[in-house]
Amino acid sequence: IYVSKDGGGAGNNWARGFSCGERLFENVFDIIDREADGSDSLEGFLLCHSIAGGTGSGMGSYLLERLNDRYPKKLVQTYSVFPNQDANQSDVVVQPYNSLLTLKRLTQNADSVVVLDNTALNRIAVERQGVTNPTLSDINRLVSTIMSTSTATLRYPGYMNNDLVGLIASLIPTPRLHFLMSGYTPLTSSEQTTARVQKTTVLDVMRRLLQPQNMMVSTPRERDRRVQHCYISILNIIQGEVDPTQVHKSLQRIRERKLAQFIPWGPASLQVALSRKSPYVQTAHRVSGLMLANHTSISALFDLTLRQYDLLKKRNAFLDQFCKEDMFKDDLSEMDRSREVVQELVDEYRASTTEAYLSWGDKAASSGAATGKTV
Repeated sequence: IYVSKDGGGAGNNWARGFSCGERLFENVFDIIDREADGSDSLEGFLLCHSIAGGTGSGMGSYLLERLNDRYPKKLVQTYSVFPNQDANQSDVVVQPYNSLLTLKRLTQNADSVVVLDNTALNRIAVERQGVTNPTLSDINRLVSTIMSTSTATLRYPGYMNNDLVGLIASLIPTPRLHFLMSGYTPLTSSEQTTARVQKTTVLDVMRRLLQPQNMMVSTPRERDRRVQHCYISILNIIQGEVDPTQVHKSLQRIRERKLAQFIPWGPASLQVALSRKSPYVQTAHRVSGLMLANHTSISALFDLTLRQYDLLKKRNAFLDQFCKEDMFKDDLSEMDRSREVVQELVDEYRASTTEAYLSWGDKAASSGAATGKTV
């Protein structure tokens, strides 16, 4: 664990966090390199951070870039907490700047990003767990559940999905479409007793995982009339006492009822991994499940960030603190470049909902060459 001697943070400023990363680079990477050298078979890195503040976004972005440079053949997976979608409720006025600059690095330097949306986490705590005023502990309990379950097949290996590459390979068809939603069921608070837990069969779990109210990301999956959003791929991790024949029957039922709409240009990728539960954690339910899904509607989160950024940027609001840092002393071109990268990401997710997606990259490259931009 690294603790800075100076203490404090980055003051909710992405540029200051990035500068702190440059200054503390050697100290932090001494620890990382020592851990990596002591590993028998290093497969990749997991980064947990927030994208709205200063340290998680700025220093997190710097560490992402350096990890990519120093360990180019190792996977980098992040658990990224996205801010509340209502910017008026945020106590960080420069949240759109921080989020946009971080999204560029997540797009270019991460292999897989598990998106955890504060709006959805609070909604789930209130509506699904019955917590009137969710505390940080309540929200962190949800996040830790997602993290521990998504890595369960690595810690309790079976015959499938027992490495990080195998876990995410089926979820990510093209390099940039690597932002994943997650869902978990059944959700129970620490105060709930076994009497209040509904019975859980494999079909119950897999059906509930497809319901939007169990997703840890709030996106307008049904409201966006312009784009017919769909799943690119799904991986369900089922824990508990499970008969494989039940899994097969549940998959058949889901396909028959067409509970999930998939991309038109590829096969319907719905995979199931069975995992043992931790013997050290007592649970009130027999079967539980986690869904990691690549869904095109996640682009709505990025589009919202772009709109919030444009509102601030056209007034050049709250840029003084950014201009004090070396990266932005001369100009603000890094923000413009970040906006281009995120806009291209939104365009690609929207294009992936159509059959023409397989030729979309060629069209984008040719249009980019015509305008002098790289895609």
